[in-house]
Order: sequence, then C-alpha cells, then structure tokens
Amino acid sequence: MVIDRNLPHDERDRQTEAVLRPVRRKRDRARKPDVTKWAEFTGWDNFADQDPEELTSTFSERRIADYKPFSMVDGEGVRCSLYVSGCLFACPGCFNLAAQSFRYGEPYSRELENQIMADLAQPFVQGLSLLGGEPFQNPQVCLELVDRLREELPSKDVWAWTGYTFEWLRKRGSWSQLRLMEQVDVLVDGPFRQDLKDLTLPFRGSSNQRLIDVPESLRLGKAVLWRAESHG
Repeated sequence: MVIDRNLPHDERDRQTEAVLRPVRRKRDRARKPDVTKWAEFTGWDNFADQDPEELTSTFSERRIADYKPFSMVDGEGVRCSLYVSGCLFACPGCFNLAAQSFRYGEPYSRELENQIMADLAQPFVQGLSLLGGEPFQNPQVCLELVDRLREELPSKDVWAWTGYTFEWLRKRGSWSQLRLMEQVDVLVDGPFRQDLKDLTLPFRGSSNQRLIDVPESLRLGKAVLWRAESHG
C-alpha cells in the first residue's frame, strides 16, 4: 500500500496506521533503553534489535545542532539545512561528531521554525535539507517542520540524510520514521564508511550511500535512484 502524500494529514495518518498495525503486532517488543545511557547504544550492532519507536521517543531531546540558511552543498539548488542533534550510528570518521550527542545544541523552537519557513519562502530557495545527527532518530521534530512546509510551501522539495537504508526503513521503520520518509523527495541513505570514502561523489561521503527517489521508490516498492544519479 502506497501512502498518498496529497491526502489530508488525518487521512494519511489513518492509512499509515493501517499498514503498520499488523507489523507492530508481530514484532517482539525490545527492552526499553535507559535514556541516561544512550552512549551504550551507539553503533548499529548495539541498537539494531531495539524497537525504533522506543529508541526515538527515549533518546530524542528535540535539539538542533545547527541551522544553515541558503546552503549550496546540502542537495540540489539553494537550500535551507537543518541539523538535528543525536545519532546512534556513530560512524567512524563522521564529519559532524559533536552532533552525535542528543544533548548537543539548542532546543527546537517555534521561533526557529518561523525563521526557517521565512527563509524557505524566498523564491531562489529550492527546498529543505534534513541532516544531523540522524533525522530518523529525531522524526517528530522533523515532521513538525516538514508537515508545515508541505502545507504552506508545497512547491519546495525535501532532502534527508540517514544512516538507515531505504529498505530497512520501509520494512522495519517505526510509524514516525515512515511518516517522515513519505514526506521526503530525495533520501541519501546508508551509514558513512571510511573504507568506501569518496569525496568526488555528489552529496555523500562514501560509495555505499545512495541518492534515492523516494516517491518513485514507494510507488514501485523498491529503491529507485534519483534522476541525476540514474542518468549519470
């Protein structure tokens, strides 16, 4: 079942819930992580078997590591880039080490959200970029901004970077992670790998990472490369 992003939010939520309900019933509940010991869960092997909704609700503190308006490096065109705080992947060689902490930076605020929306409204801005940290371990704060963007500035696109793969999110992602992914246009997926580091690649740091056309991928039920990648 493909969720139609053009539907009203309430109807999209109902459709998403209908898809996820049987999946959640079959999934064994993992132990609830201790919020004071988030460092113990860093690294894929230490959190892969945890319930993703439990992880995000426990660790995310709704904090922002940085906001960069009018960037030309975080995706196609001129963009407004929001860096959320907190990432359990803790990839060796991460370019934004400080943002791995869920307690880094400043709390997300309505004032910041209003500023981002004002910047996005500029006619020369193509869209919003979500980076981190890990946006998909902070999905609620990202959804607040993205849902508002879709309502008020629907012509703008959304890019997001994640250590998860498209396939993992589609099969095992939480309700909020799937809600976020269905609002994204281009997903840069996969963890950064130092052994595959390649600084010649556009918009990513290692060759295992892909630029995924999310709407087309959800429509076909498999990962489809973003047009610029598939044609060149």
